[in-house]
Amino acid sequence: MSDDAFDHGKAERLRSRDVTEGPDRAPHRAMFRAMGFDDEDLGSPMIGVANPAADITPCNVHLDDVADAAITGVDEAGGMPIEFGTITISDAISMGTEGMKASLISREVIADSVELVSFGERMDGLVTVAGCDKNLPGMMMAAIRTDLPSVFCYGGSIMPGNHEGRDVTIVQVFEGVGSYGTGEMSADELDDLERHACPGAGSCGGMFTANTMASISEALGLAPLGSASPPAEDEERYAVAERAGELALECIEADRRPSDVLSRESFENAIALQTAIGGSTNGVLHLLALAREAGVDLEIEDFDAVSKRTPKIADLQPGGTRVMNDLHDLGGVPVVIRRLLEANLFHGDAMTVTGRTIAEELGRLEDTGELPPDAELEADFLYAVDEPKQAEGAIKILEGNLAPDGAVLKVTGDDAFHHEGPARVFEHEEAAMAYVQEGHLESGDVIVIRNEGPRGGPGMREMLGVTAAVVGAGHEDDVALITDGRFSGGTRGPMIGHVAPEAFVGGPIGLLEDGDVITVDIPDRTLAVDLTADELAARREDWEQPDPPYPGGVLAKYGRDFDSAANGAVTNPRLTRD
Repeated sequence: MSDDAFDHGKAERLRSRDVTEGPDRAPHRAMFRAMGFDDEDLGSPMIGVANPAADITPCNVHLDDVADAAITGVDEAGGMPIEFGTITISDAISMGTEGMKASLISREVIADSVELVSFGERMDGLVTVAGCDKNLPGMMMAAIRTDLPSVFCYGGSIMPGNHEGRDVTIVQVFEGVGSYGTGEMSADELDDLERHACPGAGSCGGMFTANTMASISEALGLAPLGSASPPAEDEERYAVAERAGELALECIEADRRPSDVLSRESFENAIALQTAIGGSTNGVLHLLALAREAGVDLEIEDFDAVSKRTPKIADLQPGGTRVMNDLHDLGGVPVVIRRLLEANLFHGDAMTVTGRTIAEELGRLEDTGELPPDAELEADFLYAVDEPKQAEGAIKILEGNLAPDGAVLKVTGDDAFHHEGPARVFEHEEAAMAYVQEGHLESGDVIVIRNEGPRGGPGMREMLGVTAAVVGAGHEDDVALITDGRFSGGTRGPMIGHVAPEAFVGGPIGLLEDGDVITVDIPDRTLAVDLTADELAARREDWEQPDPPYPGGVLAKYGRDFDSAANGAVTNPRLTRD
């Protein structure tokens, strides 16, 4: 688009006029002029470019360059780009430490901070840039909450590393720690794996949380089709960012907002895609939160209903061996969406940020050659809908007397998994990790990690360290783990998280004792303990709520405000439930 592409005849309805127009706004304009803005800028739509760039994580280390490309797109389309920063937490670096409690809180802080800046500075629209896991839902929550014309822009995925001739990601390093602990991997091999797993910038490469949420952004319609998969350091990634800047101006001109894009059908599409690609369990938590922000009726049971009718057709890490770049080489997320749409498993009439429907966008990509014909695609990790990797999607919602409000499992192995075993109960992740590393784990065990929920943690820690250690110790298929905390998108095996209600508020998981027999049954969607209702009630009589783990500071504040995981663990006061 050219500099005069925006219809300035529509400028009178711009919110930025609150700070740029009229004699009484001379002081405000003086401040803008100090930053190099001129009369043309001040007469243009003000587009906030929210940028969580940081040297904290490879997911975000390159985001200044991505944001610069978006700024170029805004400027060339006739807008006034205003870049501002927000925080990020590295999930991978905080993993396995007390610091991981900050991760989910950062989602809320990101959403709050983008809302505050765009509200306080009277911005007309947004380009929200994201890298590490919680950046993505945080930015999308902000766009939905402000309901400003907005375009979501992912920073892209890291390329796979290479270790002994095979592609590897950070997950193999976490699992290598477990293998080293059992003596199956030498210190030299672990060191070599560490040095080759992460070759550059970008979010973790498998279908982990960042890539899951980036893919979901396309299915929701908040990002253009094809925008999720270009790698972080590829020129195509910067073209995507520049296009996001241009598209933000188009959204303002059309007065197209997230509320015009999102619908019940959008969220069903997002769940269908998540289950078809084996996406992260975190997608459940974040989609529930996004739906709450959008005012769309979505419950945790809906994930199971969609998953039952949607087969898993992409076999990516952690269940498989391929990464996001492999999917990109085929044509990206639209390849999967097209197969689902042709099987009537996707709502093709759902709207997108471009102003066209999903079906129309797929047709446009086919016409331009960006999406090759399906008949030309050959890949050992992408399956036909009628000959899927698994007949049902990867996400399962389990219920029972241990999880009255539900629990979440991603199947990466046997879809007919059934397990009964004795509980090994731990009050926090570190104790469970020590148990595994010290070699106490036995086949048949059910590890229970509690008081790690949204309020009890607080912050609902991800536990890739301990789940990877279980797998690395050779117990991927014969040990189950349940928790009121979360898992990384890189977790694999029978690991059940988001158990609700959580232990801190009196959920049944808080009543378990060592040796209680727990049943995990995927076909029956059951998570239960072999105790009667009377026995549980008797234990509840003796239960006392623990003191909050932090008496003050940000963890105390958000620990007080978090809602249940079954409702997305939101902290927005309008959305939380008693």
